[in-house]
Amino acid sequence: MPEGKTQYFYSQAVAQALDEELARDENVFLLGEDIGLYGGAFGVTRGLFEKYGSKRMVETPISENSFTGLAVGAAMLGLRPVVEIMFMDFIALALDQLLNSAGKLHYMYDGQVKVPLVLRTPGGAKGGYGPSHSQMLSNLLVGIPGLKIIAPSTPRQVKGMLKAAIRDDNPVIVIENKRLYPLKGEIPEGEYLLPLDKAELVSPGNDMTIISYSAMTPVCLAIKEAVLGVGLDLEVLDLVSLQPLDQESIFTSVRKTGRVLIVEEACKTGGVGAEVAALIAEHCLDALEAPIMRVAAADVPIPSSLELEKYVLPQNDDILHAIKTLRDY
Repeated sequence: MPEGKTQYFYSQAVAQALDEELARDENVFLLGEDIGLYGGAFGVTRGLFEKYGSKRMVETPISENSFTGLAVGAAMLGLRPVVEIMFMDFIALALDQLLNSAGKLHYMYDGQVKVPLVLRTPGGAKGGYGPSHSQMLSNLLVGIPGLKIIAPSTPRQVKGMLKAAIRDDNPVIVIENKRLYPLKGEIPEGEYLLPLDKAELVSPGNDMTIISYSAMTPVCLAIKEAVLGVGLDLEVLDLVSLQPLDQESIFTSVRKTGRVLIVEEACKTGGVGAEVAALIAEHCLDALEAPIMRVAAADVPIPSSLELEKYVLPQNDDILHAIKTLRDY
């Protein structure tokens, strides 16, 4: 990896990855709602339409199922479409294409067909967007065979992984939490790619493992700094890849610390955290010194009210309370 590094916003890192891959490979094209002159709902694709034109930046009608299906067909024919779903909540409209086409066709045709499709979407809550624009729907996706799912938490991760996803011959879902877009971080100078199936140990520790992903990872890192003063050394593991899960990294950390807290923004029931907890129970039960704990969103729609939103989504106090419970067990 190149030595020089520069600070960029997460949104800029996404834009750089798209720009570089559009310039590198004429088979890459983008499609989605308002991605052209408007520059996307969060401004990520701003300036790309002027640079690459309407054949590479395809504006679509408000029909996620249709344009995701178009992308599946284009991928089968050798193109490399990058779909933008404006809000992750709207991905439900494209689930049929993801579940019954994108993830299956390679298997149905005995490897004669590839589906090099990338689907980008901003998930998570952002201060009052309400029940239909605030969901982290990783729970819906991780049970679909044939899909790779990543949720980068830093500008460095999202650039290197998005570029790798565009070059991958499989369908890849890229979850870009909208609260991360203004996050700044270092990005290596020059060309680099990151693997799509590895977790990242973002902060080593000895007393307890905190497993998280997406926008909850920087929250957990900040909490680690806050509790260092009371003599508690947390290890923070960023899953990054939600499907497949990096089981080796998860098990290594849990066996090292003996205590584990899983933190995610998605609803608690039936999600990534539940799958991680099950895997740990199956493979690391003898190493645990306390029960596995989870902090996640409540199993209710996310309110528009900012005050009520706080009661539904994981808060710092919820995480700190879980850490204290695990410490004292």
